[in-house]
Amino acid sequence: MNKILGLHHITAIAGDAQRNYDFYTKTLGFRLVKKTVNFDDPQTYHFYFGDEVGTPGTILTFFPWANVRQGKNGAGMVTEIGYSVPKGSLDFWKSRFEKLNIRHDILSERFGEKYLSFQDSDGLWLNLIEAKHKDERKGRKTDEIKADVAIKGFHTVTLTLNNIKATAAILTEVFGYKQVEQDDNLYRYETDAVENAAIVDLLEMPEAQGGINAAGTNHHIAFRVKDEEDLMAIREKIVTRGLHITEKINRDYFYSLYFREPGGVLFEIATDNPGFATDETVENLGSSLQLPDQYKAMRDEIEKGLPELQM
Repeated sequence: MNKILGLHHITAIAGDAQRNYDFYTKTLGFRLVKKTVNFDDPQTYHFYFGDEVGTPGTILTFFPWANVRQGKNGAGMVTEIGYSVPKGSLDFWKSRFEKLNIRHDILSERFGEKYLSFQDSDGLWLNLIEAKHKDERKGRKTDEIKADVAIKGFHTVTLTLNNIKATAAILTEVFGYKQVEQDDNLYRYETDAVENAAIVDLLEMPEAQGGINAAGTNHHIAFRVKDEEDLMAIREKIVTRGLHITEKINRDYFYSLYFREPGGVLFEIATDNPGFATDETVENLGSSLQLPDQYKAMRDEIEKGLPELQM
């Protein structure tokens, strides 16, 4: 009851909107499942990239600000995003990144899993990981990316912290995760509530400085719950620990709460309901600009202020 169901989505910051759209749809093969605007800044897009239907656990979202400065990873931040890919697919991705001049590292191994680190067009660090557990999810295929190499969805996310103790307590005592592995100063936590998008890695770096939350960095990480009842039950657990947490917020496609965990990372809890097919059909997801209710009367003004997107 009231379980955290792994990762729901991750939100990051980008620069140029067209460049961001092209990278995630054309280079990685994701679907733009929702094109809307920032709730607090309607002159800025909010893109949601994921699988074909926008399944929780596959969604990476962006706020693209055209003139934003370059960010820098540091303590108190999500510093890496890991995606699951089919076994044997990393050679394809390495060759693809070389062909497209995408910055990437050499093939490596961690916790018995092969992975390939790379950066997006704004410098955001991501990993493609051949998961050692069975991942039955179907990645989104395109003309250039076939099913046997397509990215399936989140595998893990890495938080860099000066001290992991208080953050680990939230994961284990509130969210129901368990520590399952350790490699030097990297600690792996996993929930058995879901099969995938179930892992959080905590990297402990006592001397690490704080970063700059701007282009190429992650803004927050959202954990998944089934519905609003579970959402509010988790809220009570956070409140009893003396942490400040928001009231329930309607984000149109999910209901959410926000709080900053003791290590400094902004956490969100988000519901599965109502999902992305509320203002568009599944077939038409991401095909047109959707606006929150409070901005619908301003559509003409907002559309004139947003950069034109070639899709």
